[in-house]
Amino acid sequence: MTLLFALVALPLVFMLASLAAGRRAPRLIWLCAPLMTGLSAWLAISVFEGGRGGPLGGWPVPLGIALEADGLSAALLLASAITAGITGLYALGAYGRTDRETTRSYTFWPLFYGLWAALNAVLVSRDLFNLYVAIELLSLTAVALAAFGSRRAAMRYLMIALAGSLAYLLGVVLIFASVGTLDITLIGERAGEARIPVLTGAALISAGLIAKTALFPLHGWLPPAHGAAPPAISALLSALVVKASFVILLRVWFEALPGLSDPAVTLLFGVMGAAAVLYGSVLALRQQGLKVLIAYSTVAQLGYLLLVFPLAGGGEAATPWAAGAWGAMGFHASAHMLAKAGLFLAAGLMIHAVGDGRIDRLEGLARAMPVTALAFALCAVSLMGLPPSGGFIAKYLMLIAALASGQWPYAAVILAGGLLAAAYLFRPLARMFAGAGTPELARAPHRLLALAPLALGLAAMALGLFSAVPYDLMVIGLPEAGQAGLEDADPGS
Repeated sequence: MTLLFALVALPLVFMLASLAAGRRAPRLIWLCAPLMTGLSAWLAISVFEGGRGGPLGGWPVPLGIALEADGLSAALLLASAITAGITGLYALGAYGRTDRETTRSYTFWPLFYGLWAALNAVLVSRDLFNLYVAIELLSLTAVALAAFGSRRAAMRYLMIALAGSLAYLLGVVLIFASVGTLDITLIGERAGEARIPVLTGAALISAGLIAKTALFPLHGWLPPAHGAAPPAISALLSALVVKASFVILLRVWFEALPGLSDPAVTLLFGVMGAAAVLYGSVLALRQQGLKVLIAYSTVAQLGYLLLVFPLAGGGEAATPWAAGAWGAMGFHASAHMLAKAGLFLAAGLMIHAVGDGRIDRLEGLARAMPVTALAFALCAVSLMGLPPSGGFIAKYLMLIAALASGQWPYAAVILAGGLLAAAYLFRPLARMFAGAGTPELARAPHRLLALAPLALGLAAMALGLFSAVPYDLMVIGLPEAGQAGLEDADPGS
């Protein structure tokens, strides 16, 4: 319990400390990054040993506030700690000046730590209203960071976020009026008593979360906001922020309302996910700007997450492939965090070096910036779903679940999405290795900065190479229906 509280409270402490530290605030990341990564690893070990959390201050729900971490939460907390920590170290290149204080260097770090705290709060909270508070803090910090790149895109993001928040809050009010509680576990026990109003509330919550996650077809705000932001901010927005609202969506339908997620609901989410994979991939193929291509890739990659609904049956029907689908979703979310952040950081270095964000300006850059090109390639391999990456394990498990359940259209979408990802990511890779000469760099970035995307790419590879332990972690505490699948998948059962 203390560990879960620390993972939420410590980033808030660093946020206040960065406000007080002034121009010395950038130095705090050297303490925060290893501390948060160590605590997240400790939590993962604790979850393996059976620790889950409980109510704060000993007050039982519904009077008290419960913090709890299952295997998925622990895995995402660790992946996000690695991603945020490395991205924060990378951000020292742009916002790390300690000789004088600038507006951006002063505001970036409190927003960065506030975003991190809000994300952790989402991952461990078990109450719909506390989740609302956390997602609002996350949205406000994300919008403010997006404004570093384009105020117009940030304002559009803000309007969508506010509309999503209103829909979410209306849904929460309706559910509370129907069942008298906001705790996810208690809602699951009482939801059957007021099916229609609870479903209506869940629909409102889902609409708000879909807008915040930028899931198709409410994705229009994402490419301008993520594509225009500075590299470190683009990495935070695409890798971390959009995952938080999806996790809440997952908790609502798999844990609060598993008995109400009938085939029509799972089919709707599945169709939306499949459409996002194909639509986002096709749009990424058409882009001429490197960062906008990566931003549209996020639209496509988020679609895979929605496929967990039809493949795992919404948490209601006991099927032998449910555990595999749940693990696939966890692998995809974690691998996407690492690889997408790495892509944006590597792209930022290359754009800084050539002074232009167009793909056709990257010719021969692999010879001038070999470490950065290697990092980009490793992250691209994971997003394509090629071995031995974490992205490969995710797509392999999804494909097995789709074929085992007889849902071959989703299997076709997974294969098509992988081929399309290879097509649009091969374009910048091909330009980097094209030509025979070594181009002159307009502005050479600091060599140490290239280690950040390289570390993220290597982490995405390690997730696939050592996949057994992460998988065992991700399926701890999965929805009850998936336990049957987990037992069926055990060779000793």
